[in-house]
Amino acid sequence: MAGRRARTGRGWDASPPRAGADDPSRTDADDPTRAGGTRPRRGRRGRADEDAPGQVEPTPRDEGEVAREICLRQLAVRPRTRAELAGALAKKGISDEVSAQVLDRYDEVGIIDDAAFARAWVSSRHNGRGLARRALANELRQRGVDGEVASEALGELDEETEAQTARALVDRKLRTARGEPDAVFRRLVGMLARKGYPPGVAIRAVKDALAAQSAEAAEFAEQIDADALADAEGERG
Repeated sequence: MAGRRARTGRGWDASPPRAGADDPSRTDADDPTRAGGTRPRRGRRGRADEDAPGQVEPTPRDEGEVAREICLRQLAVRPRTRAELAGALAKKGISDEVSAQVLDRYDEVGIIDDAAFARAWVSSRHNGRGLARRALANELRQRGVDGEVASEALGELDEETEAQTARALVDRKLRTARGEPDAVFRRLVGMLARKGYPPGVAIRAVKDALAAQSAEAAEFAEQIDADALADAEGERG
């Protein structure tokens, strides 16, 4: 019957149906609260994505500028030879042409000076570590210093200075050395050999130091033929 009210569990419901709730003509797309529905997104400024500026490509840096920065970082740590700086530039992919240009300019203005480097290296490593000429020559060669330049720098370290340094090293070690004189003798000679001292210089330095240490050590030292041992060590080396 027209106008009959729908009956519910609680009685008669005369309220009109919610707008669109039971309208079969509405689809999920019309109602964003239903499954599959999406709310239209509104940008803060409307067409934000279209108005966003594009990324600007960085300008490539000049290779010479990069090379100079690499060199300056290397030199900030300690002085370097030309060969060391050339090696650092090569590892960073700097071309040989640009590397030569930068290093030539550094040579001209005195930023790199292999002769000054060699002199400073010899003085510092001899006084600080007690290294002898043979060890110092090896270190300079590893750093790319020219043989003639290295020889000139090593010439400033004479034999007398080298012998005095060897003796000072032995005296310092003897203060804490323990063991029989022959064992101490071998250890100290080996220590000097590792620092680049020739066998004759090393053996004489240890023999003289032992002779001045104690009666027992002096007695042992008297039995040492420094020249014969030096010759034997030279033949073995």
